[in-house]
Amino acid sequence: MTELFDTAVTSLLHLPEVLDRLSAADGDRRSAGNHAAHGHGHGRVHGLGGGGGAPVDIVESPREYAFVLDVPGLSKSDIQVTLEEDRVLVMKGGSGKRKRDEEEDMNGEGCRYIRLERGAAPRSFVRKFRLPEDADTGGVAARCENGVLTVTVKKLPPPEKKAKTVQVTIA
Repeated sequence: MTELFDTAVTSLLHLPEVLDRLSAADGDRRSAGNHAAHGHGHGRVHGLGGGGGAPVDIVESPREYAFVLDVPGLSKSDIQVTLEEDRVLVMKGGSGKRKRDEEEDMNGEGCRYIRLERGAAPRSFVRKFRLPEDADTGGVAARCENGVLTVTVKKLPPPEKKAKTVQVTIA
């Protein structure tokens, strides 16, 4: 009985991630739409519709949020990370176009394509996430290494709790 319960709980924990992937796939098929989906976690980082492509892992640590995307074939110059004014982190990359020039001369012998099955590579993507209030918008950093884009957003320190003394009068 406990094994069944553990399986059910584990499935529920991954439900937001599955819904996000389904929403991104639906957005790819329609190539439009504003499907709002929640990111993984406790509802703190919210995914916004209007994009798709690259699946994202979102990790929260005590000091920062990390967004990890697989971006095979894209170089640093193909990727753009911006922060919009209303605390929206935008990650986009790739042109979605691949060179298909028949006159491209790979080895000086006049090569041409016989078949193109790989589609547009590198693939373009756009992902948007609304950052929580404790995200430090001045502490955003990004790095792309071995086809993996990692964007980190530092957290602001929690506000200090001030103790308030209340004078109690006894009648």
